[in-house]
Amino acid sequence: MTRVRKGGAALAAAVAIAMTLSGCGLSLFFPVVDESTPTGEDVDAALEPYYGQVIAWEDCEAFQCATARAPLDWDDPAGGEIELALIRQPARTDRVGTLFVNPGGPGVSGFDAVARSIDVTATGTLQDRYDIVGFDPRGVGRSTPVTCFAPDDLDKLLYGNPRGSRGSDEWITTQNELTHKFGRACLEKTGPLLANVDTLSTARDLDMLRAALGEERLSYLGYSYGAYLGTVYAGSFPDKVGRLVLDGAIDPSLGQAAMTLAQAQGLEASLRAYLASCMPAATCPFQGTVDDGMAYVRGILDAVRKSPIPSQDGRVLTAESLLIAIAAPLYNPETWPVLDRVFTTVLAVQADTALAVVDGYYGRTPDGEYATNQMEALRAVNCLDFEYQNNVPVMKEEARELNDLAPYLGIYLTFGDLSCLSWPYHAEQPRAPITAPGAAPILVLGTTNDPSTPYAWAVAVASQLESGILVTRNGDGHTAYNKGNACVDATVEAYLIDGVVPPGDVTC
Repeated sequence: MTRVRKGGAALAAAVAIAMTLSGCGLSLFFPVVDESTPTGEDVDAALEPYYGQVIAWEDCEAFQCATARAPLDWDDPAGGEIELALIRQPARTDRVGTLFVNPGGPGVSGFDAVARSIDVTATGTLQDRYDIVGFDPRGVGRSTPVTCFAPDDLDKLLYGNPRGSRGSDEWITTQNELTHKFGRACLEKTGPLLANVDTLSTARDLDMLRAALGEERLSYLGYSYGAYLGTVYAGSFPDKVGRLVLDGAIDPSLGQAAMTLAQAQGLEASLRAYLASCMPAATCPFQGTVDDGMAYVRGILDAVRKSPIPSQDGRVLTAESLLIAIAAPLYNPETWPVLDRVFTTVLAVQADTALAVVDGYYGRTPDGEYATNQMEALRAVNCLDFEYQNNVPVMKEEARELNDLAPYLGIYLTFGDLSCLSWPYHAEQPRAPITAPGAAPILVLGTTNDPSTPYAWAVAVASQLESGILVTRNGDGHTAYNKGNACVDATVEAYLIDGVVPPGDVTC
């Protein structure tokens, strides 16, 4: 395993794993080079201006860019509209069709995923045969955005609450004050869009974009939250499913508490894998058994909770922020060496390296600004997609249960209900299995030791979907495709390019 020798290398790796990509600076002021031919399918008259719109592509450096229109509220198409930003790389050889991609989130820019990291999003094989299309979902980035806090206030919301012990009355009061202020600011600055950034609305946007770009059926590659978006699409438009790949699938039947428990256990399993890899090296910050290392990590978090560590720029590293600095590098085994540096510096009572990792994850720039609105959009979407309860004694009981079942990291993921209790709008779609009856075969990808989207979720989604086929990647890290596993890549590409459906579940 390559060792990180200097802090600068650690920070570069942290930025690489952040998945909060900065703006690409592409100019959109170029002559139109291509216009779409909509499918012309029969839709309600109020929706025809959207489904029938012509998408005008313009050159923007190495890509083509466009802006589409969508209803602000799909249930009230006459009640205003929003813009959706699109980017496309045309197929390089024999074109199969259009492949929509979504890198995850919610809140991550699909535009930037193509503009800045298309080789990560799709292999060259897919780029050869498909027009690769990324888009910023409603509320995100270059599309009509959710806007909430100034950077200073966003810092206070994201970087941890140092007041009182986690779960204490003082701590809960402070959290409620922060989230209430955040919700009010989002409503004031964003307006009615805030009620319409749920995943179902984005799935309806996706179907409209499919038709406007002339595709009879949707071909789609979605990662993590992007896989969830694809699952919701399949449940809403099963007859329009073409070739869908759901990588790092999310079980749509789980509520917030169940998802938090599964993710806490997934993070702990990945942390164990990191420790097992690290400990044989003389430079590893940990010694003894893996269990010893896990207990030591919990001890570090508890110590930082009691005494947050000051940084050179005047901020403090809280336990909540340290958890992010631990979790983010676990997404990819290639960035595990970053954890060596994080733990070494924190043990030396230095906060700057850990905060740099957190800054990369949140998209916070060195001047204290935020490169994207990812974190604001993330909360806005989640507050509409999940139901949250306001019974504090129940929250405390759930926190005790989470601490029992995920005893090393779980306690620092508790009280998630507080994040949306003061939100101006609430979930209207219940959490339930999605079956998508009549849909064409759908590939559901899961990695056995995924720290963010546990493998059990992929198993569940493949089982729930009537046409789901499970593709298992044995290994570590988040998501499965384009991670160096030839078996996974070949299965996905044969399916997307040639329509080859595996005869049954695949294990790689």
